[in-house]
Amino acid sequence: MSLKSIAAKAGVSVSTASRALNDPEYRCSSPKIREKIWAAAREEHYVPNAAARSLKLGENGLPEQLSYINILITRTDGSQADPFFAELFRALQGELHKSLCMLQNVWHVPEFSDDRKCEGLNLTSMIDRLLKSAGKKNDGIVIIGKCAQSALKLLQKKCMNIVSINRNSTNYTVDEVLCDGRTIARDATDYLIGLGYRDIGYIGSCHHESRYKGFCDALSAANLELVPHYVVETKQTETDGFEAMETLLEENEPPTALFCANDITAIGVLKCLTLKKVRKNKRPAIVSCDDIEEARSIRPSLTTYHLDKEEMVRHALYLLMDRIKGGHKNIARIEVQSHLVERESSHPDA
Repeated sequence: MSLKSIAAKAGVSVSTASRALNDPEYRCSSPKIREKIWAAAREEHYVPNAAARSLKLGENGLPEQLSYINILITRTDGSQADPFFAELFRALQGELHKSLCMLQNVWHVPEFSDDRKCEGLNLTSMIDRLLKSAGKKNDGIVIIGKCAQSALKLLQKKCMNIVSINRNSTNYTVDEVLCDGRTIARDATDYLIGLGYRDIGYIGSCHHESRYKGFCDALSAANLELVPHYVVETKQTETDGFEAMETLLEENEPPTALFCANDITAIGVLKCLTLKKVRKNKRPAIVSCDDIEEARSIRPSLTTYHLDKEEMVRHALYLLMDRIKGGHKNIARIEVQSHLVERESSHPDA
């Protein structure tokens, strides 16, 4: 459990390793370096200083039990990360320390986020392999991202202590902390309608996706037509956002406003408009959700709905630890409110 060993494996100084592991606010020079440090820490079964002190003393004067937690990330494969999940994961690492938890495994299984893909997979075998890699050190699982019901129900049968952090509800299959994507999309589309836009498009996932449903709800409530060729169903990455905007620019009359299902997709859209040198007065107004760090720095800056990642993580670990300790028995849901952060992209001709 030596910081020197961790630093050596990660190729960083001992002070850098210590700050990365013990200070949730510390930012490494790159996400890859941070992940190397954490991977080495998991191999060394590192317990942060604050957790170690609590283990020695405990509230009742006896040693506390360390909880081993595994994280399942379903929206990315680890190679092309969505910054929203990277920021959520970073916040989760810090809260795990405070909650006397050891991060055991980080599993990236993007197939679990796709209902149609899951139909053709041997989910039982896939889940058994995941749980086998955890061995006996599996007190609970945190799921980050959308998870198909078929996969979720199998996981729940094999591990009772699960909490989901997501924008799509699990429909009370497991404990969950939710920023309701359907409400966000409805509010975002209403906001665009309130600005006077009527030809509004959507870029993002559509199948069993709460944000697409919210987008449709808002159009229907405003008696606006859903124009099929203004909807581009795509994966939610920067590259896919760029390509989706290219497709929409080929229309004789492209949409005048867009709701993008997440920030990184919207950033791809903005980069496409810049590269294609689309004039300000021809650019669509754009709104998305997540409020990742790049949403503030890109130009034009991105109007988006802020999701409080730190609060989502705190609530998720509260639910998970309470269930691990034999607290609540029924499935619990905590919904965290989002709020609009108005920036330049929703007023492109300003």
